[in-house]
Amino acid sequence: MLTITTDVDGLARFGRALADPIRCRVLLALGEAPAYPADLADALGISRTRLSNHLACLRDCGLVVAVPDGRRTRYELSDPRLGHALDDLRTAVIAVETDLTCPDADTTGCC
Repeated sequence: MLTITTDVDGLARFGRALADPIRCRVLLALGEAPAYPADLADALGISRTRLSNHLACLRDCGLVVAVPDGRRTRYELSDPRLGHALDDLRTAVIAVETDLTCPDADTTGCC
């Protein structure tokens, strides 16, 4: 049964998905175009088993959906707006990364 998450729950799920670099790469790849697991695994340079675990997490978080396509299954973002959100987050992180607002950033690498 599908349910609509609360704002906080939705953001927490999104954060959990983004907490792993491989899941970030999967989301960015699917933001470009839907893909089959074998093709995704090859493109990302990871095993199909490892990718399968990450896709399961992303499905559980509600960020990707599995679409039956004959005998195969294609994955895509569950909502096209997620691709735009990922692009916005990616560019915001790049902008923040170069901003040395932490007084100890040069010596301790914080922020």
